[in-house]
Amino acid sequence: MSAATPHALAGVRVLDLTRVLAGPWCTQTLADLGAEVIKVERPGSGDDTRGWGPPFLRDAEGNETTESAYYLCANRNKRSLTVDIATEEGQAVIRRLALHSDVLVENFKVGDMARHGLDAEVLRASNPRLVYCSITGFGQQGPYAQRAGYDFAIQGLGGLMSVTGAADGEPQKVGVAVADLFTGMYATVAILAALRHRDATGEGQVIDMALLDAQVAMLANLGSHYLVGGDVPPRQGNAHANIVPYQVFAVADGHLIVAVGNDRQFARLCELLGDPTLAGDVRFATNAGRVRHRDVLVPMLQSAFRSHDRQRWLASLEAAGIPCGPVNDIADVFADPQVLARGMVAHVEHPHAGAVPLVASPLKLSATPVDLRHAPPLLGQHTDEVLREAGYDDAEIAALRARGAI
Repeated sequence: MSAATPHALAGVRVLDLTRVLAGPWCTQTLADLGAEVIKVERPGSGDDTRGWGPPFLRDAEGNETTESAYYLCANRNKRSLTVDIATEEGQAVIRRLALHSDVLVENFKVGDMARHGLDAEVLRASNPRLVYCSITGFGQQGPYAQRAGYDFAIQGLGGLMSVTGAADGEPQKVGVAVADLFTGMYATVAILAALRHRDATGEGQVIDMALLDAQVAMLANLGSHYLVGGDVPPRQGNAHANIVPYQVFAVADGHLIVAVGNDRQFARLCELLGDPTLAGDVRFATNAGRVRHRDVLVPMLQSAFRSHDRQRWLASLEAAGIPCGPVNDIADVFADPQVLARGMVAHVEHPHAGAVPLVASPLKLSATPVDLRHAPPLLGQHTDEVLREAGYDDAEIAALRARGAI
């Protein structure tokens, strides 16, 4: 993509004091949309996820580098600046950078930024246009505010594990850190809204994002199910609480998904399975009836599905207009023709490893497309560059380095 390609967030500078996943996921999305993102990291070690491997990226000779696959997933299109914010000199660097930034995102424990003189009140006093976003486990107030927040624990506390897993099994976490990821995406939305408000009024604002809040919001229809109906939703395994059949079925050579959304689709499914009379059975003629009698219906359907292999069933179901799909492993996903056609694997040049494959952004914008401008940066790769842009001369940079502030 050419250097002249327009970017939706061109001219927006983001000071990124986050690590691990929720915060970096947010700032990577902003970076993908064209914002200039300066990733502030601890000197010597950096973002915790740099060490979360194996696997680690390998260089041209096949040797492991210090760049983990985990770190690579959430830090493209950023520049890395090392600053020790525990030092007075490091705090002064952040204050100077914040003067000329549009957004600051941080995910330190409640009170840590104030202790370092880098809280919203201080920084926005000097730059009222600053949008200051804090991401924590439990938010800035409440009885749990001082607790550290971890995705796994939030999935348990927030009820997600109670509705995930087999009906007769133990509660199960989701396979990826969805509380972190959803919080990162909600934070992105909030920041874009705050920038829109800032552009209209000239005033920035403070955003308080909590993993627990985002995870409770993610309960969506199941949260509403409880609030409206008063019943606690149970685990359904791969089934749906309100639609039947809408689940995984075992076939002769594996598993597939069938997602019947209405009574017409159910009638076509019954014909395909060789028993059209099921659709006329008063117990199964409507979705409400099928939900009430799922214990009778599902075993009947499961017995029929075992008769053929997955590919034959998928072809027949698709031809009949019945929503369905395979259960792919990750290798299957990245070999899938639709995933390839949508460009969901992208390559970027890395200083240690050449062309590196990354999961691409899902954002497809016609006028301001996402592009890969920078590989996930090496630790401190852009420290001198960023500081010079902020007005530091070489002697000042050397002095900061000598005192361990950068």
